[in-house]
Amino acid sequence: MKKASLVVSFLCLLSLSINAGNKKSIIVSAGEYDRDNTVISAEISVWSLDNKTDIILLEKRNGKQKKVPVQIYIDDMGRTFLYWILDGQTKAGESRTFIAETKKKKMQRKNPMDVEDTHKALILKRNGKNILQYNYVWMDPPEGVDKSFGRSGFIHPAYTPSGYILTRIQPKDHYHHYGIWNPWTHVLYDGTMYDLWNLGDKKGTVRARKIEKIYKGEVFSGYEASLDHYIFSTVGEKIIMDELWNVKAWNTPGGFLWDFESTLHPSTVLPIILKEYRYAGFSFRATEDWTKDNCEMLTSEGYERPEIDGTTARWIYVNGNTKQGRSGLLFLSNPHNYNSPEPLRIWNEKANGGRGDAFINFAPTKNKDWTLLPGKQYKLRYRVLTYDGTMTKEHAEQLWKDYAYPPQVKETK
Repeated sequence: MKKASLVVSFLCLLSLSINAGNKKSIIVSAGEYDRDNTVISAEISVWSLDNKTDIILLEKRNGKQKKVPVQIYIDDMGRTFLYWILDGQTKAGESRTFIAETKKKKMQRKNPMDVEDTHKALILKRNGKNILQYNYVWMDPPEGVDKSFGRSGFIHPAYTPSGYILTRIQPKDHYHHYGIWNPWTHVLYDGTMYDLWNLGDKKGTVRARKIEKIYKGEVFSGYEASLDHYIFSTVGEKIIMDELWNVKAWNTPGGFLWDFESTLHPSTVLPIILKEYRYAGFSFRATEDWTKDNCEMLTSEGYERPEIDGTTARWIYVNGNTKQGRSGLLFLSNPHNYNSPEPLRIWNEKANGGRGDAFINFAPTKNKDWTLLPGKQYKLRYRVLTYDGTMTKEHAEQLWKDYAYPPQVKETK
């Protein structure tokens, strides 16, 4: 399988032309938008680094220098990146200056951004609090339910900082719903249509294969995980597409902010056509606590729940009641995704016999086909925020601009 490479279009990047032991100034410019605890990245591939070297980042502000937590990431093309958080608020048009240098590595510190491996799942954590759980071991459906409804490779639970669980799996009304997951519905392969979403139809499924990488550090925790997309034909099972999930949770204050990247790659010499259909792709089945009576949705285009299905959006959020008060989840769609701004599939208030359970799906193939050619990779990227309290359209829009149009980063002479 070809592993995913970190596409740099939505990272704040530069190549720092210095050697180990030297210093260099870095200027981060907010650009046209106000910034609030924004993820920053710089490519440092030209540095001479080894396992005995640390990178120190200091910010020069108000006549003082403050140490800034940083973390190194090496992508699958061997490029090296430095991540940090542009903490606090930075107004549009403002710039902030940092000094980067290499130093001898000291004793390993405890990471605020951590990952626990239970041998069934990976749990991403921030300061000991669970953010999300990726389940890589096969999970059977409830007793008495057809075994074809089992699967692996999905996110559940996804938490708010107070510990409230926002996701639901294997509900009686849709046993094939798995928290946050990414299957495809009408898949045309070698002249035959398959369904990898509706597991009960027994035409296909998705299975987790391997944990490729785990990330821990001061700035983010996360993982890379490979998954296989199977079809079930008259001659048996066959893998027609492999997928790599790259998930990073960020050490930002407030809610839990995390990025989801899916890389799709046909596994055979034949193309795959993801056919136009009303639902498929990155999806969220919400807690059973949320119904038409206690939750609401809003999109970037100003549509509320009764109007949303079939519209396109850059972001969508849902707020609902919990025992601790209100909580919610915000999805941000990357503007470089296929068919962006992406069509949405949501359940309206009449869903499930009038209960109005919450379901959200960014469905890039809702109104057009998507052809995946052998030898090529295709990426979809989303940012997610889970939070306690409520969301506003102004805050959602600011977070989307941070994601879609990050601050500019440049090296000074």
